[in-house]
Amino acid sequence: MFELINVKYQDIVDIPNLYINEGLIVLFGASGSGKTTVLRMLNKMISPTQGRILFNGQDIKQIPSVAHRRNVMMLSQNPTMFKGSIRDNLTIAFTFQKKAIPDDKELHNVLAKVQLNKDLNMPVNQLSGGEKQRLALARVFLLDPSVYLLDEPSSALDDDAEDTIINMVSEHIKRTKKSAIMVTHSKSVAEKYADEIIEMTKGKILNRRLRNEWNH
Repeated sequence: MFELINVKYQDIVDIPNLYINEGLIVLFGASGSGKTTVLRMLNKMISPTQGRILFNGQDIKQIPSVAHRRNVMMLSQNPTMFKGSIRDNLTIAFTFQKKAIPDDKELHNVLAKVQLNKDLNMPVNQLSGGEKQRLALARVFLLDPSVYLLDEPSSALDDDAEDTIINMVSEHIKRTKKSAIMVTHSKSVAEKYADEIIEMTKGKILNRRLRNEWNH
């Protein structure tokens, strides 16, 4: 999927070589270890100071940014909400992309997936932080990219809600045969859901473990 070759970003990230496989991959580490910076580079939000990043064998510099971000979609820790209703926020990207807008049944179904039981006409400014995070996740699911880049997707949720949402993300990835790269600082989340954990510290790769290596 992704390959990082001699990638540096300022003095934040220094990765000589890293191949990121398909599946649910977790970037794990303390705050400030460079996890989000890696996600932002994979999404072409920022460019490496040095080195190359390949996606399915192609240098992402050669891929138009808009096309890449439709295929490799990032959900930030504090997702953008647009003025208007829940429906507006779920459908706005379809309007931008001049694609057919999903009907209300599909919108209700995706809200149910993320356990956001709200009216489609409800103004988004009435939602809590955790509810906005769920709405943003629903929006990403509707757009159906090949790869999800998730930066602490449950950071605004309590422990029980976090487990529910991450489990739902995991099931969605498996069911749709997509891939996700998820940033977290929660070891329990990483070990429960990841196909592979890539641990970072101070901008470098500390180690990586496959699921069958958790207890070894």
